[in-house]
Amino acid sequence: MTKQQKHIRAIISGGGTGGHIFPALSIANEIKRRFPDADILFVGAKGRMEMEKVPANGYPIEGLDISGFNRKKPWKNFGVLMQIISSLWKARKIIKQFKPDVVVGTGGFASGPVLFVAQMSGIPTFIQEQNSFPGITNKLLSKKVRKIYTAYDNLERFFDAKKIIKTGNPVRKEFGNLNIDKYDALKKFDLLPGKKTILSIGGSLGAHPLNEGILNILDKIKENGYQIIWQTGKNDYENYKHLTDKQVKVVPFISNMPDAYTATDLIISRAGAGTISELTLIGKPVILVPSPYVAEDHQTKNAKALAENNAAVLLPEKKLKQDLWQIVSDIFENNQKAETLSKNIKELAMPNATEEIVDDIISELKVESAKR
Repeated sequence: MTKQQKHIRAIISGGGTGGHIFPALSIANEIKRRFPDADILFVGAKGRMEMEKVPANGYPIEGLDISGFNRKKPWKNFGVLMQIISSLWKARKIIKQFKPDVVVGTGGFASGPVLFVAQMSGIPTFIQEQNSFPGITNKLLSKKVRKIYTAYDNLERFFDAKKIIKTGNPVRKEFGNLNIDKYDALKKFDLLPGKKTILSIGGSLGAHPLNEGILNILDKIKENGYQIIWQTGKNDYENYKHLTDKQVKVVPFISNMPDAYTATDLIISRAGAGTISELTLIGKPVILVPSPYVAEDHQTKNAKALAENNAAVLLPEKKLKQDLWQIVSDIFENNQKAETLSKNIKELAMPNATEEIVDDIISELKVESAKR
């Protein structure tokens, strides 16, 4: 069958966190760029952030009533099983009505039922796996997908090696080429040029242990003439907002991350896969504090993958208060260490992930796009 231009209909399912949603949106935007007449439908989980973020980016979304298994209280999982059955029926209805040519999953509760039903219906399915340690759902779905797009090496332990393509994780376009003046970026945060600047980010909701770690070293930051952009997340903002002064900018959320990344000399962050992919493009020294509360402890595994390449410093959450200041001061006082971390993390960047993923999907579907 020769390649031909056609009207593409795609379902993309992914959500729960920005780490699943932003890759999904990046893939959708690239499909739409190549096929302006494409019909794209998202499927997410009701009550999760994708139900707000996806429509805000101009795409329709259907919600499934589904949540994850409760590992701490297994007796509550009967309700989850009923949700899965209900979601399978709704996914079947969505696919029957929408008639997609392709279904792409980027992770999250909803992607399981949607990809499973698509596979049972003979529709080509693809997975974009952000983490170095995949979850149970993607391991199961991988048996019948066409391809698995990954960001880390050594995933042959979990997936069929013939299906794996290492593309990196799709990231938002604005991180591909930060052409922003540092002075202007600092000015937007009302900070001074010429001072070492730290950026602390713990996700949109925040990370309380990380915030407490910053609070613990705040006096030392100020005493040494440094300054900090401190994203607390909306849950913790009220607890820390009174600490804002000339050297400390406390914000609940940063809407313009390119400015924040440009302004900073050192980043302290959780280790979600999407964030790490952005950080490789930024190329600044990074201290990664993985959340120990996520499934399969995948953030620790993500962070180790960088630390083993001397591309970031891995700081376990339990050692935050004990070791954070020493690591910060070591990086700021040792130019060689800072330069090495910057160089090594930049070498891990894979800026063309979205284009490569869509290239391969188009090839698998044997269609030809109007643009590349």
